[in-house]
Amino acid sequence: MTPMDAPALYNLSPLAEVLLTGLLLACGPLFWVWLRHRRSSPVGRRQALTLVTLFLTFDLVLFGAFTRLTDSGLGCPDWPGCYGQASPIGAQVQIAAAHQDMPTGPVSHGKAWVEMVHRYLATAVGGLIVVGLVWSVALRWRHGLNRAEAGDGVLWPALTLVWVCLQGAFGALTVTMKLFPAIVTLHLAGGVVLLLLLGLQVQRQSTARGAVELPRAWRRLLLAGALLLALQILLGGWVSTNYAVLACSSFPTCQGQWWPDMNFAQGFELWRPLGLQAQGEPISFAALTAIHYVHRLVAGAVFLVLGCLAWRLSAVERLRRLAAWLAALLGLQLLTGLSNVVLGWPLVAALAHTGGAAGLALVMGCLVAASRASPGGSSSVSVSASRFSA
Repeated sequence: MTPMDAPALYNLSPLAEVLLTGLLLACGPLFWVWLRHRRSSPVGRRQALTLVTLFLTFDLVLFGAFTRLTDSGLGCPDWPGCYGQASPIGAQVQIAAAHQDMPTGPVSHGKAWVEMVHRYLATAVGGLIVVGLVWSVALRWRHGLNRAEAGDGVLWPALTLVWVCLQGAFGALTVTMKLFPAIVTLHLAGGVVLLLLLGLQVQRQSTARGAVELPRAWRRLLLAGALLLALQILLGGWVSTNYAVLACSSFPTCQGQWWPDMNFAQGFELWRPLGLQAQGEPISFAALTAIHYVHRLVAGAVFLVLGCLAWRLSAVERLRRLAAWLAALLGLQLLTGLSNVVLGWPLVAALAHTGGAAGLALVMGCLVAASRASPGGSSSVSVSASRFSA
């Protein structure tokens, strides 16, 4: 396919059909919620819907990682459809021509289907979020319930809808800007934020208990750990979108050295095309090494800080389950991170590593939301004295 035959980056003609496909997919979870919770109260059904939406959003984040890891992000090089069609079925001729012109390129029938299924699933999640907002509004005004009785207000569902729309815009830019690393990384981070917004709603809807009071020092460490994890997730996205995982194929050394040759200026030049510097020259291997190594160094700090938090918070009865999840997910991240390096980035390990990062973000978000600093500077809950001693 010649450049003259390339599709327009934006072609809105199949938008209605793509939206309809996503909405039909959303009907399945909605029917399940109604069938499973038909005898529940309206508040209970809304809580179930939010939990299902959270679960499917987590699946969407994993499928987004699968799309990226299988190089399917440009399987359909236009948006929102595929060569102006609502599915790869209507674009078979164009896909075949593009694949024939470049057999090892980003376009193939399989990759086109992966990309479009990801778009359908994203549309379905968006539809569920819209229903959740409408449901929240109905609980407040149609059923006359106050905020406490409804289990939550409408602010967070509304913010979630705004955010998922922004995610859709970044998804479009991911395609039209040809996998621009900064855009892809922000799209990944946006998916994690969407998980956090839904997780916060699940927590607010499922419990009326107040926040657990923690010593000020440990509350600060919890917040610092959350910020450190956010930085690490961004660095992980930067590693993945720049395909820098294999820059180091050994552990604990990299390329047989403790401090290999690295180019930090090139590696962390944020606004540039994939594989190139801003001036258009190819990015060096030393730059990819710098990207990988910084992610590895920060991973060590994350493991120490969050591991300490998991140990300390396991002494707080109401946070014990979250602390156990935190410890388990840290172990998963260590195992899958090492597997990615020494086994050459296997798909299963890479997907599990993405899922572990999203799970860690969700657990840390719940810990932050479920706790607050004690006004007196000491914990008001029953904990082991040795755990919280200075």
